Parts: sequence; structure tokens; C-alpha cells
Amino acid sequence: MTATSRTGGQILVDQLTLHGVDHIFCVPGESYLAALDALHDASINVTICRQEGGAAMMAEAYGKLTGRPGICFVTRGPGATNASPGIHIAKQDSTPMILFVGQIERGMREREAFQELDYRAAFGPLAKWATEVDDPARFPEIISRAFHVATSGRPGPVVIALPEDVLTEMAAVADAPRYQVIETHPSLAQMADLQKLLHGAKKPVALLGGSRWSEVAVQRFVRFAERFELPVACTFRRQMLFPADHASYIGDLGLGVNPKLLARIKEADLVLLVGGRLSEVPSQAYTLLDIPAPQQKLVHIHPDPSELGRVYSPHLAINASPVAFTAALEGVHPPASLPWAESTKTSHADYLNWSNPSQIRVPGSLQMGEVMAHLREVMPSDTIYCNGAGNFATWVHRFWPFKHFGTQLAPTSGSMGYGVPAAVGAKRVQPDSTVVVFAGDGDFLMNGQEFATAVQYDLPILVVLLDNGMYGTIRMHQEREYPGRVSATELKNPDFAAYAKAFGGYGERVERTEDFPAALQRALTSSKPAILHCLLDPEAITPSMSLSAIRDKARESKK
Repeated sequence: MTATSRTGGQILVDQLTLHGVDHIFCVPGESYLAALDALHDASINVTICRQEGGAAMMAEAYGKLTGRPGICFVTRGPGATNASPGIHIAKQDSTPMILFVGQIERGMREREAFQELDYRAAFGPLAKWATEVDDPARFPEIISRAFHVATSGRPGPVVIALPEDVLTEMAAVADAPRYQVIETHPSLAQMADLQKLLHGAKKPVALLGGSRWSEVAVQRFVRFAERFELPVACTFRRQMLFPADHASYIGDLGLGVNPKLLARIKEADLVLLVGGRLSEVPSQAYTLLDIPAPQQKLVHIHPDPSELGRVYSPHLAINASPVAFTAALEGVHPPASLPWAESTKTSHADYLNWSNPSQIRVPGSLQMGEVMAHLREVMPSDTIYCNGAGNFATWVHRFWPFKHFGTQLAPTSGSMGYGVPAAVGAKRVQPDSTVVVFAGDGDFLMNGQEFATAVQYDLPILVVLLDNGMYGTIRMHQEREYPGRVSATELKNPDFAAYAKAFGGYGERVERTEDFPAALQRALTSSKPAILHCLLDPEAITPSMSLSAIRDKARESKK
């Protein structure tokens, strides 16, 4: 390749274009003006965000949806620290992402210059790799490495600091070749061992999680499950990895899990863990499988060898990505008889009963069970649902049947404020998709300003905002541990419908169940970003228990 003389900012943007970047999310800063100038003439779409945390979460959502690194640019110091929640989400959710951070000039280092920060030290524990560019001629090398690190093995975030003078300095250097994801494949012997284990099993179960899946990989696993009539569960916030209406689907391992699902897994004699780590939430605080040696025979498939044996010692460890592993599954054949077939049907029926919203009644005039039943009836099955963290998320996780890959954007890290920026990122990438946010009142206002970004780019996302006037999850735990002693969890909220209108969107207040269908229709036909401000009774803290019931139970247990 020919070495051409360019500014560091131009070399950087040329590398992004070469590696296939079609979109970046940013909050502009004077520390990377040269990169912004190079973007002016590039064929890369830019989404201007209102806060760096929102920008980073949009980039993370892009990575989840596409499997390619989401790209985010922020300025130095507070811009970078504001973006850190998005980095933490990408790390725990195994999402490919690259964060570029403006930096002080090289000659000012270690004087505590304006907004100075040591990015290797600050982001080293949060990212797969954190570095700083000292020479513009190294941009091709470092950007190439960043894409490989972000996408290979267990994907994750990379942080690259950009000294201001490095971006303006000239250098003559050739471009790097386009990156390629490093693939890992199972061996024939491992697949033969897997077939033997399946043939010897009486109560097998499959658990799907992690990243590096694709629509093709999901369909391959569906065919495998059909051949074996194998019961399949998804781990926390990974429900899009297997269709909920399939006869083999038995539920998800999240918060407030169906007790019958937990019993089914504990009784299994073979657990097939594909792609995931079975971390704290899906493992029910590490109680589902014994550590380090599970009672069940464990087959663990993961693209990163450092995750195999890290917590659980597997009977069979397979270092392979879900895409490669599911391709190899095409050659695995079921035994002549399937002793678990009837229990698969029973477990699927248990899931259908557990996830039926029409049987749920909670205190108050707005019945979320009926709201969910209506959404199931009228919304497209491939609607992309986004949410942050809070008890409100239970309604969509438990009662929306995820049937398509790429339709769930939710942080396994449990980060609040994720839903709105994730929805903006999704709608920017897939403008023809229906995108719905479920948010709580406390959750929404952590990044609610990105509703303005949705308005700016004419992105008709729908926010179903559940307002119970408190940080509900913390209040629930508070009543469980310290019944009746309410502290620091009450909220006085704005009129969220007026909030939506102030930004130029559609807003409507919903207080009764019977008002929701018409309000939903008006929001959808407005063709604007919309907020349905849904007033929930504070007692309706979970689908199964009221706040008072939790308090009374806790008081009784403490007598």
C-alpha cells in the first residue's frame, strides 16, 4: 500500500472507513477537533448526542445489534468519565466497542493539565485494552489491533486516547488491511464426545447466552433442538437467542425466575452452556451449579479459552464461537429414543403458563398484565425492546415473547438509563424497525435527555414509562431487609408527557388500563418520538407480590 502524508486525524478516520465503520456516536469536544474535521468529508454517519454516557450506550447497542464494534467519540476528562457506564456495560455484556477519547497534548503530560487523565490507568480495569497514541504513524497499527481485540475471543470494549497534537501532526503511512474476526472452531473429536454425552443423558438442558451469535447461528441451534427435542433456556437478557414460541423453549434465567425452570436445571444430568458465562444473575447468585465442579455434567462452549474453567470446571470444554459451534452441530445426531421428550413438553407448558400476562393482577387502576397482553396482540413480533434496570423490566422480560434474533437490547450489567440511548442507537441503525423502550421513572431520567436526540433525527421510538414515584427495586429490597424504614428511595417526578412535548415529541398520560390501547395507537400514529407516561400504584412492585406483602413478610420473619 502507498504511504500518503496526512494529519493524524485524517489517518484515524481513514482507518475507520477502511474497517467498515458506517456510524459513530459522539459528544463533540475541542480535544479532537482534527478528527471531527476529517469526519466532515467521510462517508460515516454521525449521531450527535446530549451526554457522553448516552453516546457510549448507543455505541454499545450498535455493537449488540450488528456484532461489529460500536464507535464512540468523547472529549477528555469529564467527557471520558461520563462515558464510563457504557464501557462497563460493554465489558460485562461482551459487546464489541471502541471509545475514542480526546487527550491533552503530549508535552503537557503529568502536570495535571486541564482535564488531564491517565486513560490506561482509569480504563484498564473496565476495558479489554486501554491505550494512547503517541505517534500519528501508528494509527493504522493501533486501530487494526483495536478492532481485532474488540471482536475476537470474548468481545469487549477498547479505549484509545488521542492527544490533540497527535491528531494535527502530519505523517506518511500506509493504511492497514481490513480486520478479520478471529474464529475458533470445535474439533471433530469434541463433537463426537458431545454426541456420546447426549446419547447417555436422561435429563439434558441447554442454556444459551453471551455474544457472537447471528441469525444463522440461532436457526442452526433451533434445528438442533428440534432434532433432539431438547429443552432450551436463555440466560439473563439473552432471550432473543431462541424463539419463545418454539416447543423446546422453557424460559429465561434472569431475576424472579420461574421456580419450575430452576428445578428443571438442578435436576438435569447434562447442561449444555453455549456462549455464556453463567455469571451471578443467571446462576442465581452462583447457586444453580456447584463451584468449581457441578453435580451435572457440564459442556461449556465459549469463544474465549480464558472463560473455560474460570468459574465452573466443565466435563467437556469447547473453545468455539456460537457461530462455529452451531455449524458443527449440524453433524450431531440424536439417539434412537429421547427419554426427555415428555419433560420438554411439560417444561414448555410451564413457561407458557408463567409468561401468560392475562392471569396477573396487581394493585391499582393500571394493570400491567393487560397492558402486556395488548402489546403482544398489536405490536410486530420483531419489535426491538430496550430497557435499563429496575423492577419495571420484569414486565417485558417475563411477558413479551421474544421470537427473533436482534430484538432485545438490555444490559446484563444492570445499568440504569440504558433504554432510551439504546433505542436511539437501534433506530439510527435500523430505521425500519419498531423500537420500544420500557423505562422506570428513576431509570428514564438518568439518560432521558437523549429523547432530544431522537427528536433531532426524527426517530419515532416509543417509551413506555412506568412511574411509581420511587426507585422501586431499591425500595423493594429496603422493605425486605429493613421493613417500614423508607430511606432515600422516594421521587418527585415531572409530567413526563409534557417533557416529551417540550422536546418536540408526542406525550400522553395513562392512568387506567382501559385508556392504554387508544393512547398507544395515538403515540404510534404520531410518527414522533413518544412517551406514554403510565402511572403505577406504588404497591404494584412486582407481578406476584405487593410492596405491603413484602413488608409484612419481612416483619413476620424478623419476629
